[in-house]
Amino acid sequence: MSLPLGNLPDTRYPDPRVERLDPRFAYKQGNAAIERIATGFRWAEGPVYFRDGGFLVFSDIPNNRMMRWLEDDGHLSVFRAPSNYTNGNTRDREGRLISCEHDARRVTRTELDGRITVLIDRFEGKPLNAPNDVVVSSDGAVWFTDPGYGIDGPYEGHKAEAELPRNVYRLDPSSGTASVVADTFVRPNGLCFSPDERLIYVVDSGISHGGPAQIRRFDVDGARLRNERIFADDFAPGMTDGLRTDVDGNVWCSMGWADPAEDGVRCYAPDGDLIGKVHLPEGCANLCFGGRKKDRLFMCASTSVYALYLNARGAMTP
Repeated sequence: MSLPLGNLPDTRYPDPRVERLDPRFAYKQGNAAIERIATGFRWAEGPVYFRDGGFLVFSDIPNNRMMRWLEDDGHLSVFRAPSNYTNGNTRDREGRLISCEHDARRVTRTELDGRITVLIDRFEGKPLNAPNDVVVSSDGAVWFTDPGYGIDGPYEGHKAEAELPRNVYRLDPSSGTASVVADTFVRPNGLCFSPDERLIYVVDSGISHGGPAQIRRFDVDGARLRNERIFADDFAPGMTDGLRTDVDGNVWCSMGWADPAEDGVRCYAPDGDLIGKVHLPEGCANLCFGGRKKDRLFMCASTSVYALYLNARGAMTP
């Protein structure tokens, strides 16, 4: 039997599915319960919240569509179909939607009038693998990962051979030129900045391809990254996928694909300590902060989208 929309069964305050592992997490817990706000998807991913419109946009990759959920009344509708099997989404500082399209193997920008501009689909004359996740820094640069999941088979795109290494890229806002900023990943996946943009966190979800399951942290040095080190690597045999930071620099990341008891979201302090968990009934792929006060955590978890009010505010939410 599928779960209904609304609060999960056996809800009480505070919700015992929000687990404190460290006193530093205590003030993050609000007196609210986990809600299931939408369901009926094959693989929910890439959430991005539009505060100026009061709605959430997210991808349903295998169904080749993007969905829109209105916060005021919970109305769910199709935002774009077909979507070229879009995965990750974000917004730039002008409020435009930036998307990673698996099937078209490109990163696009949806202009404010609805037109779609291709930002990049090739690097050094070769097609990108299948861009996965994307963030935009305050200077307008577009940073994205290109692991190639969209060309592994037809379920999330189409079968094709990778012609480029699986890199992390930065697209310069002035010249439109892309550069490789990290090339040490098996499968680079989710990424996000610290609140001050001095750090960037990047997931390696390569465990299913003989690689690690970890989050790495880099210092941001203008258009380059330096001082690569492991931030968290306690995910195996599962893995993380998407991540975001709050205004205090804590890292919130998805979790799943192994022990059901670990399905959901984890919260790591800036020093790398695991301080809290949000347990969900499904493996979680990606997340974002939203709501009018940027204090609502939206979690794309397999077939459904969940939400939780916190005493925490997301960083870098347009």
